[in-house]
Amino acid sequence: MTDTQKLRTYTTKEKYLYLTGLAGQNIIYNIIGACLAYYLQFTILIPAMTVSLIMTLARVWDAFNDPIMGTIVDRTRTKIGKCRPYLIAVPIPILIITVLCFTNFGFYGQGSKSLDSLIVAWAATTYILWGMTYTVGDIPLWGVTALMTESDKDRNKLLSLARIFGGIGGGVTLLAMQPVALSLGEMLTNTSIGGGNPAMGERYGFLFAALIFAVIGCGLFQITGFAIRERIPASSQKYTLIDNFRIMWKNKPFRQVLLSGILGSPKMLLALAAMPIVTYYFATKSPILALLYMVLLGGGMFIGQFVAMATAPAMLKKFTKKQLYNYGNLIGIIPFIGIFIAYLVAPYNLTHPLAIVICFILFLFGGASMGLTTVLQSLMIADAVDYEEYTNGTRPDAVFFSGQTFIAKLTTGIATILSGLAYSAVHFSDARVAELNSFIAAGGIPRIEANYSKFMMILFFLVSIPPAIGCILSVIPTWKYALDDDEHKRILNILNERRHANDKAQPEKEEKEQEK
Repeated sequence: MTDTQKLRTYTTKEKYLYLTGLAGQNIIYNIIGACLAYYLQFTILIPAMTVSLIMTLARVWDAFNDPIMGTIVDRTRTKIGKCRPYLIAVPIPILIITVLCFTNFGFYGQGSKSLDSLIVAWAATTYILWGMTYTVGDIPLWGVTALMTESDKDRNKLLSLARIFGGIGGGVTLLAMQPVALSLGEMLTNTSIGGGNPAMGERYGFLFAALIFAVIGCGLFQITGFAIRERIPASSQKYTLIDNFRIMWKNKPFRQVLLSGILGSPKMLLALAAMPIVTYYFATKSPILALLYMVLLGGGMFIGQFVAMATAPAMLKKFTKKQLYNYGNLIGIIPFIGIFIAYLVAPYNLTHPLAIVICFILFLFGGASMGLTTVLQSLMIADAVDYEEYTNGTRPDAVFFSGQTFIAKLTTGIATILSGLAYSAVHFSDARVAELNSFIAAGGIPRIEANYSKFMMILFFLVSIPPAIGCILSVIPTWKYALDDDEHKRILNILNERRHANDKAQPEKEEKEQEK
């Protein structure tokens, strides 16, 4: 690629509208990803293992849908591109289905067996339907980043910012939705809707909170499809699903990233247990305290993530992607183990200001580890797309970025079943959850009650030890990562030369035709 040849890339306006839409999409994701399991298990009292089985089976099924959707997107050819049609079409359906996930037929265990079966069936059906619909928008949303620019530098910046904006959207939802739901629940308890029943008020509080956040998230998400342009043309070849599975597996850099993500599944327990640990240990279901501790502890996690994501492009000037990814994972072991040690040292007193400061710092560094490796994962997948175009002449953008969502969904499914097993092991489920909720409603504080010490311990265990193990396992496939940064730079220069060969040839062809 010559210095004078201008690379096609996105505009500043386009960049920020894309990022705005991505933030909205992540609001939607965390309504379900961070809040639905809590709602099903701790609000409407579906047993822990049943919730885990629903979410695990749905996530595994949905994960394998991702390559199917990636294949569909990569085979799409329209005047506006292969990703944009889906981005325009999906936000309204996902809004409707998100709200339906927080509707149900009552409380588990407080009616007939047939009613309990209906409650579980509805939860499973709406969640599976949500996952399939979300995939229709998620695959093209990430895949389009590889089509918006020919510049490796611009793409790395966009993907780093995408993780930051996505983290902001998801983080706001994680920090605020539960306090909003609990606050609305308190307001609704003494109305005709709540009927004086705090459990009923909380149930409807989550429904209205989901509606509010879903409208905001989908409104922002809708912007994306209309705001962006695809600048890299789609490959002429169209591959079948079987072909794409073969392509993904044969691409060694992509295969290593995929296996690393799957082995890192235990890290996802941090997000799954965040809401219960704040609700039951720190806040005892107080909306104000829930918001306070979400900001203090979750804020530490997100600050660490955002700083690591924002500084990733600068760090790439001094270190390779392989180095940052592997050592970023290994560094995360220390703060995660530290969280559990802090609990063992002071199991009843982690609300003390000094303990909160210590926990904030531990979550800060744990978040930095996760933020850095998340950005690097996206960059390495984008590099693998270039590698595939270089070696085989095709750009499976959507298919390869479906691998990123495949990782997220499969790892969440694995983490969910692990959490269900952990909760079941200490009987933190259905009737005992109802008992604990009643204890809190009567003014009890579970963190200082010996009868509930096992429940508190398992919550701190889930946000610490499994994530530390996940950090160790993640580096096994990528320790000898196959695609060196210098080699990728050479490949990208050759690809851009190829892409612009037609640009150079076209004026010469027109000039010859005019001479004739």
